[in-house]
Amino acid sequence: MNNFVYETPTKVFFGKDEEKKVGKIVSGYHPSKVLIHYGGRSAKESGLLDRVKKSLADEGIPFCELGGVKPNPELALVREGIALCAREGVDFILAVGGGSVLDSSKDIANGAANPDADVWDFSLQKKIPEKTLHKGAVLTLSAAGSEMSNSCVITNAQTKEKRGYNCPCNRMDFAIENPELTYSVSPYQTACGAVDIAMHTIERYFSPGDDTYLTDGIAEAVIRAAMKAGEDCLRDPYDYAARANMMWASSLAHNGLTGCGRNVTMAVHQLEHEVSGLYPSVAHGAGLAALWCSWARYVCDSNIPRWLQYASRVWNLSIDHEHPMETVIKAIKQQEEYYQKIGMPVSLKELEIAEEDLETMAVNCSRNKARVLPGYKELGYEDMLAIYRMAYCAGE
Repeated sequence: MNNFVYETPTKVFFGKDEEKKVGKIVSGYHPSKVLIHYGGRSAKESGLLDRVKKSLADEGIPFCELGGVKPNPELALVREGIALCAREGVDFILAVGGGSVLDSSKDIANGAANPDADVWDFSLQKKIPEKTLHKGAVLTLSAAGSEMSNSCVITNAQTKEKRGYNCPCNRMDFAIENPELTYSVSPYQTACGAVDIAMHTIERYFSPGDDTYLTDGIAEAVIRAAMKAGEDCLRDPYDYAARANMMWASSLAHNGLTGCGRNVTMAVHQLEHEVSGLYPSVAHGAGLAALWCSWARYVCDSNIPRWLQYASRVWNLSIDHEHPMETVIKAIKQQEEYYQKIGMPVSLKELEIAEEDLETMAVNCSRNKARVLPGYKELGYEDMLAIYRMAYCAGE
């Protein structure tokens, strides 16, 4: 097991009606003014936004608003939020929504607290935020895990670059998680969430490291729970137990716990960022599903024992010791069938990605052929292009 530092400073308020406490919770940070940041229609039509505003008003907390966050949150709105914070004297960001809203809020908080820096330089990893504003979240979607992660992913629509960065400043001070707030999430977005949640831990599971059997056991439980909860939520959107387990899995899958002791790499996420960066209408979870099986088939022979463990413990398969690769391929096939069962794509063609864009994505992901993605099998430009091509033709 490798050395590691594990810190989860985000305080979680989990369960029914917890969002009603938001004003009291925020008041503990003694803000001068709060920016309520949200997405679109659903936060308003559900009445959640009004309940949040009333809770703040009841505590005498001044606030302003900024809506309009899109899936794959955009740099332009982040810049607008930073300017609004400066103009209004905002010193607390309250995110009401899913991962896109949370990531946009993180970037606004970092940009507002470091006015001399270009906020896009954080995403390009040219600079690291030295400080940030206090921020909290009322979560409405189980997927990205941004509520407890140190990650922030932003899209520059002008350059069609989707870039992420990790740092302590990206941690939320608190997250309010009421599973009932996810009842209205569409089946498609629910399925995308199930993929994204499990993938955050699957990627950690297949990162280099040895002798992490405690971390492995936690990771395997989170993966199984996320996939089961996804199916259960699709069967009955009002299944509180399923929504609750899915929401908690979202937080645990991406707060660092399931990768402790391993050298975490997120190759499939890096590959997917180029897909949804070039095609903003592609949901992140769908892009991951379309890529993962092809990535898995491309790299699985680099650590067969690890893949056999996954096949046995996650998919409950008996290991064929005489033909181990047959067991590995069977496990990958079962995951592929799971994606199809919940309505997720297993090829880039299903997402209407143009074949001529595959090389562009490989060039971008490899940073013009200069970057290699680490892992049991390192991925350079040619490997990335091969995976994109496999994923384009997958299922045929």
